[in-house]
Amino acid sequence: MIVIPAVDIKQGRCVRLLQGRMEDETRYADDPLKMAQRWEKEGAKLIHVIDLDGAFAKEVKNLESVKNILAGINVPIQLGGGIRDAQTISMYIEMGVSKVIIGSEALYNPALVKDACKQFPGKIVVGIDARDGMVAVEGWSKTSKTTVLELAKEFEACGVAAINFTDIHRDGMQTGPNIEETALLAEAVSIPIVASGGVSSIEDIKNLLKIEGKGVTGVITGKALYEGSLDLREAIKLTLQ
Repeated sequence: MIVIPAVDIKQGRCVRLLQGRMEDETRYADDPLKMAQRWEKEGAKLIHVIDLDGAFAKEVKNLESVKNILAGINVPIQLGGGIRDAQTISMYIEMGVSKVIIGSEALYNPALVKDACKQFPGKIVVGIDARDGMVAVEGWSKTSKTTVLELAKEFEACGVAAINFTDIHRDGMQTGPNIEETALLAEAVSIPIVASGGVSSIEDIKNLLKIEGKGVTGVITGKALYEGSLDLREAIKLTLQ
């Protein structure tokens, strides 16, 4: 299992949100690149970058920040937010993005995901964000009538590299990840699952490691790193034992 630090970008700055609410932000750095460089220095092997403005606007909004991160670090990034068409996917991969995360369009247009998997094998990640077990979309501003499991199974055989599974109620709250639901999802599909939302301490990493064997291959963490309640080096060391 790998530990993946999050760099969320809003209006060109590195922020964290509470439960995805744009008005509930904490700003951590004026330059997202500096945060990415910090996590690289501390041992990150993959960095999770989200264009928050893009997620709400349904189009790319922080392209310059993404370019700066790509040029300024040597580890791969996975990128999401505002990715709604094949052209945007191609643009990001041609720029050097290692994995492109498709969120809302995975629900609205599953054919986009399947076609992208064929065109870019191993580079497409599906982001499934859950509110009370139902898929939430458009920057988490809308909740669908589709369950997490229904959407995940849609992509079972198309070559998706991973599913990033986020429990919205826990995101940014540091209340611990939803171990039970993450384990159930991992058991139900053969696609690797990356847990997200709620990580608060090294104990949460230990708890996630207990379900690694079910197919949980990574964990995304943001606020715990920024607030200092989780040490990235310690977390990475633990996963290597």
